Amino acid sequence: MNMTEWVDTHVPDWLSQQRGSKKVAIEYEGEFWTYGQLYERAGRLAGYLASLGAQAGERIALLARHGLVFANTVHSIIQLEAILVPLNTRLSATELVWQLRDAGVHMLIYDSDHRELAQQVVESLRTSVAAGPIEVELDGVHWNEDELPIYHEYIVLTATQSLMYTSGTTGRPKAARISYKNQLWGALGSALRLGVQPDDRWLTPLPLFHVGGQSVLLRSVIYGTTAVVHAAFDPVKVNQALCEQGVTLVSVVPVMLSRMLGEQTEPYPNTLRNVLLGGGPAPRLLLDVCIQQHVPVSQSYGLTEANSQVATLSIEDSLRKIGSAGRALAFTEVCIMGEDGPVDPYQEGEIVLRGPTVITGYENNPEADERAFRNGFFYTGDIGYVDSEGYLYVLDRRADMIVSGGENVYPAEVEATLLAHEDIMDAGVFGMPDERFGQLPFAVVKVRLGVTLDIAELKKFCRKHIAGYKIPRKIVCAAELPRNASGKLLRRELLKWL
Repeated sequence: MNMTEWVDTHVPDWLSQQRGSKKVAIEYEGEFWTYGQLYERAGRLAGYLASLGAQAGERIALLARHGLVFANTVHSIIQLEAILVPLNTRLSATELVWQLRDAGVHMLIYDSDHRELAQQVVESLRTSVAAGPIEVELDGVHWNEDELPIYHEYIVLTATQSLMYTSGTTGRPKAARISYKNQLWGALGSALRLGVQPDDRWLTPLPLFHVGGQSVLLRSVIYGTTAVVHAAFDPVKVNQALCEQGVTLVSVVPVMLSRMLGEQTEPYPNTLRNVLLGGGPAPRLLLDVCIQQHVPVSQSYGLTEANSQVATLSIEDSLRKIGSAGRALAFTEVCIMGEDGPVDPYQEGEIVLRGPTVITGYENNPEADERAFRNGFFYTGDIGYVDSEGYLYVLDRRADMIVSGGENVYPAEVEATLLAHEDIMDAGVFGMPDERFGQLPFAVVKVRLGVTLDIAELKKFCRKHIAGYKIPRKIVCAAELPRNASGKLLRRELLKWL
């Protein structure tokens, strides 16, 4: 590799660049780590993991909600030059076993709160393979400090930083290969749209295993600013952080913001410069309330495959373009594609993307690659349009997907679980409106002849196979489900059973 090629693919390690700073790198539940402390602890943890057998290029899964455990592990894996596989702590053991097998995980790290779930996963894996992954439990920030630390000087931009699982319409999750290049260009594009201030404190009450949460961790290190992590979303605690703890940016989904506003009696201070609102189109009523109360909200559109943000509405456009997700970030191209190619402004079509924040593909899933990556574009499956000024309006967060409290629920996966029950002959799942969560799964099922369905028992059966938020909150029986001539389920007609 000549010097030009090397410079094009290598940058100095982001955490190493900040190691001399005494600024707070991460704050979690009243505990603060400076950049110097994070650098030292990430290196020592990397050395400890290496002593247990972790090597460069291997996949290391992380099952944790503890903010310091999560952040330290993410940065130690970077120092090891291994690949992070963040796991959704709300999934069942069955779902996690599938992901660990699919990713070829060599080591499973977990915090003490998830010991039981982690051990269930490992036991299941060891019944089907000769040797399961190496187990590592991290309680808070403790590890063997006698091990020699590991640090590296450069980041290879083309290398995979993480495999981030995102559900698909087939019911099987897909592992998006997020590279360091995706992370860097995402950070730069976001900075140009939102701005970066030296005293920025970016709060994420979103789970760190989601792309939105992880991007806050890594972008803060690239910027040299502070990441504030909450263990779980609590509207009172979030409001307190905004009003009393100098938080300048916060990432939330519409249902979170609605609950925050419901708890807030005073205006937010001027130190809060942006509420980044993602997770699906925001209700017009919510946006109207934000305008009336002078809440600096920026509606945003993003997805895992584009490493979080794709388009974001600037604060100065919030009145002029209400309901829009804004213009594409600086390095991202957004196009609306019809059946015959790109369509004119105001015409609906599929949202397609290209640019350096977009992943190059899914891991172990050539069929999904073939469907999603065509003619140089990534096809999102989302429907929207752009106006004459290039502002994006998202009409549907994929046709059938349910967004419940910020979590994506795909009907096909829930339907497959219901159909696995011996008494269920057919099943259809759709989203029903809910004031607290935005949407909740709703199911219509056809039961075996002569059977009286026990709804409680069916929900208990589902809980063994899928996460709690995916379980239908309401289940009704029908003689037949609506299907078209080719046998395709017409999910939107399920609403008549509500």
